[in-house]
Amino acid sequence: MTNFGSDTPFMLIARLKVQEGKVNEYFEIADKTDKAVEESEPGMLHHTFDQDPENPLSFVWSEVFKNDDAFLAHLVNPPVGDYLEAHAELCDGDLSIEFYGTVGDKVIEAMNESGLTYKVFKTQLGYSRV
Repeated sequence: MTNFGSDTPFMLIARLKVQEGKVNEYFEIADKTDKAVEESEPGMLHHTFDQDPENPLSFVWSEVFKNDDAFLAHLVNPPVGDYLEAHAELCDGDLSIEFYGTVGDKVIEAMNESGLTYKVFKTQLGYSRV
């Protein structure tokens, strides 16, 4: 097994539910954020916004980060802050954030300070190759 830690890639899944009648408005801020992240975050290796096939109000952000530093840059990126403000107004509830892969102490500390709800699934087996 690869020695996973702060220098290895990991995935983040953020689940959310948009308020009825707010989907188009949400798509606008999601699209704006997606483009800003693509332009400003070279450590973001994968970034998609996917709709639940069974519930048109439920969505998932799928993100793969190069390492912890890439995530920490994402968390303080101004367009992400704007997105989180809009999310609070347009969504039904909080983001449900899940980390898949081992992250370091700085990510845990940043998430604790962020006030966002999250869960870390620690890697037990496997390898990573980019």
